Amino acid sequence: MSPPIAPPGWSRWLVPPAALSVHLSIGQAYAWSVFKPPLESALGLSGTQSALPFQLAIVMLGLSAAFGGTVVERRGPRWAMTVALVCFSSGFLISALGAAAEQYWLIVLGYGFVGGVGLGIGYISPVSTLIKWFPDRPGMATGIAIMGFGGGALIASPWSAQMLESFGSDSSGIALAFLVHGLSYAVFMTLGVLLVRVPRGERPVAGGPSAAQGVQVSARSAVRTPQFWCLWVVLCMNVTAGIGILEKAAPMIKDFFADTSTPVSASAAAGFVALLSAANMAGRIGWSSTSDLIGRKNVYRVYLGVGAVMYALIALFGDSSKPLFVLCALVILSFYGGGFATIPAYLKDLFGAYQVGAIHGRLLTAWSTAGVLGPLIVNWIADRQEEAGRHGSSLYTLSLFIMIGLLAVGFVANELVRPVHARHHVPAQREAADVARQQPESAA
Repeated sequence: MSPPIAPPGWSRWLVPPAALSVHLSIGQAYAWSVFKPPLESALGLSGTQSALPFQLAIVMLGLSAAFGGTVVERRGPRWAMTVALVCFSSGFLISALGAAAEQYWLIVLGYGFVGGVGLGIGYISPVSTLIKWFPDRPGMATGIAIMGFGGGALIASPWSAQMLESFGSDSSGIALAFLVHGLSYAVFMTLGVLLVRVPRGERPVAGGPSAAQGVQVSARSAVRTPQFWCLWVVLCMNVTAGIGILEKAAPMIKDFFADTSTPVSASAAAGFVALLSAANMAGRIGWSSTSDLIGRKNVYRVYLGVGAVMYALIALFGDSSKPLFVLCALVILSFYGGGFATIPAYLKDLFGAYQVGAIHGRLLTAWSTAGVLGPLIVNWIADRQEEAGRHGSSLYTLSLFIMIGLLAVGFVANELVRPVHARHHVPAQREAADVARQQPESAA
């Protein structure tokens, strides 16, 4: 499948909606918790077991993005989106079969393994294309698409809950809900497959800079540079800090104010989680667009430096003021989303657009690491503090200060980022030959 070349006069503003159709679909992953209680009840699962499909899906996201990134660069966005569509939708269909037959291993295989591959390939599928269409505003372009991943749960969560209410929360009802998800997302993602185009030649924007100008580094060379590993640490620390609050948000706000005169109800805690999701989504487009104005290194200084201050305020004063606690948490989650959306543009600045999708895929292994590290720190410490007889905000004080330390490590790593040495650059002749191979004969 050749990369689809844009015809003359094609508007670059049609590409972000194509990316959004994929990211809004795979963003359903953040709404997996809706299925946890019905699965536990219908199949007799523990909380740990019911979380396994989601955990495996996130692991497969990082692995498939890392190992499939180079193929995505070579085969183009339409191929990648098609693979994502087939895997993500098939994952739901396999899960539907598993629920109907009450075979939980099929749900783990379908949603976790097969669907997880769709998550990873779908996540990186539009990145390189968007950056080539928007060399003047790469942060905004990738922010629009990756905003969809953060906002997908805002659509999927109430939609899934309504289906379970209509179909029933027994195994047959869950199976029917999975079936509807798989078919609906296949249709929606098809819109992106049909709409996506790559720029014609080397000048995607009339009068704009060439996608081939400046520093260009291959994915193989990029992972051998200190810049790549500095950014790996930056992303890992930023995500660890954000996901530490996101994963434990509802019980955390209830514990912080349990001993006060105004405890937080379950419904208010759920509303807090929804607010965090909105901040996560808004941060992806807001902060990534800001990075086009103030620069990538500066915006990560904000994420990591101001983020550490927010954690300190929660640790020291969070239990004395609900508005302060909520405001700080919203800022942290906006940085969490912004970090995801800004990193592709940061990679483009350092390594060029040549194989930025493949480089981005390799960097997402930092997400897989942080997805384990963040919840582990917060939950393990809270469990130990509870065993020691502590309660309320004291359950989280130590983990909050650990997050501050991790953000400080990320801040230092960001300061160490320097331009890539010329020995890693791809020769212009090789890049031109690679670009020519990707253009079909009709585009010549």
